[in-house]
Amino acid sequence: MLKKLRIRPINAAATGLLASVSMSISMAQQPVDTHEAAPVTTLNVQAREVILPVTVRDKKGQVVPTLRQDDFVLEQDGRPQIIKSFSHDSNLPFRLGLLVDTSRSQQNALPAERTATGKFIDQMLAQPADKGFLLHFDHQVELLQDFTASKPKLHHELDEMSTSTGGSNDSAGSSDPDDKSGRGGGGGHRRGGGTQLYDAIYLASNELMVKQPGRKAVIVLSDGADRGSKETLSDAVDAAEKANVSVYTVYFKGEEDRDNSGMGPGMGRGGGMGGGGYPGGGRYPGGGRMPRPGSGEQKVDGKKILEQIAHRTGGIAFEAKKKDSFDEVYAQIAEELKGQYLLTYTPDKPASKDDSDGFHKISLKAKDDKYQVVTREGYYSQD
Repeated sequence: MLKKLRIRPINAAATGLLASVSMSISMAQQPVDTHEAAPVTTLNVQAREVILPVTVRDKKGQVVPTLRQDDFVLEQDGRPQIIKSFSHDSNLPFRLGLLVDTSRSQQNALPAERTATGKFIDQMLAQPADKGFLLHFDHQVELLQDFTASKPKLHHELDEMSTSTGGSNDSAGSSDPDDKSGRGGGGGHRRGGGTQLYDAIYLASNELMVKQPGRKAVIVLSDGADRGSKETLSDAVDAAEKANVSVYTVYFKGEEDRDNSGMGPGMGRGGGMGGGGYPGGGRYPGGGRMPRPGSGEQKVDGKKILEQIAHRTGGIAFEAKKKDSFDEVYAQIAEELKGQYLLTYTPDKPASKDDSDGFHKISLKAKDDKYQVVTREGYYSQD
């Protein structure tokens, strides 16, 4: 019988090497699913080709799955591009990441989140080649289950996941560094006082998703308020773009974390939301620093933060206004993902050393303006 490896908390301050080694060991020790040897649909893409997941809705908000390649106009950096391939292939495997906010502000919503997430897992992992992972974040980011096609494994970790409790004192937790205290009813307490949303998106994209094939999406359930991340919001979104990941966000207001005065992220490198914050120049606000009392810094709107993340990466932002609406939101996300087109093109102009940051802006529109096209805003050249 194989010994189960417990994944220790992923610390954004550590190098990517540690996380990569831990995850590699985990993958090596997990049994190989023999049923995955069956042939699956694959997407062959050359090095310079760009892949775009595309969702189209009509004015009534219904997904439109019947458009053709000639129905679209594509530009990169303001220059017309030729669409090389265009398909609506539901057999391409999914790679899904589930990122759940387990800070105290989300405590009341967690039971409903568990139930809805479990149903979503059952619905989306329909083929042997479909895989998902589960990650939670509060004062730390922790990988509960690496990529797997096993629904029971994901359900097991989901059922044991709990919100952080207790104070910010280390003595409140277990002395065993491998003990996931506070999960289930195990008796220990995890430290509270943090919501490392930006770190969670960054690590999920940069460490888990970046080398994965197929259709990729991350679903984030949170109130959008970051407290304690080492990465900025801009860094998190950049990592998702570089990994070709669409981020779907589900906003649930939850309760204010009184230990942190209910405040959102502080101002990171590049300025705040009202000044040159992204979009419109500059960077997103950072996540590590709390606003000082009386400093005049305004509380950041978590809902708007989640909307920006989704918009920039080609995902959709949703809001669960009540705990019992998570099922409805997940149904909409499933509809979005299953209704996606996949478009590829080869840029007319190769990347060069003159590119200031390697980012190329994409514009994709339907010729008929009654359709709304959703895809990511651009990509980073790898040269």
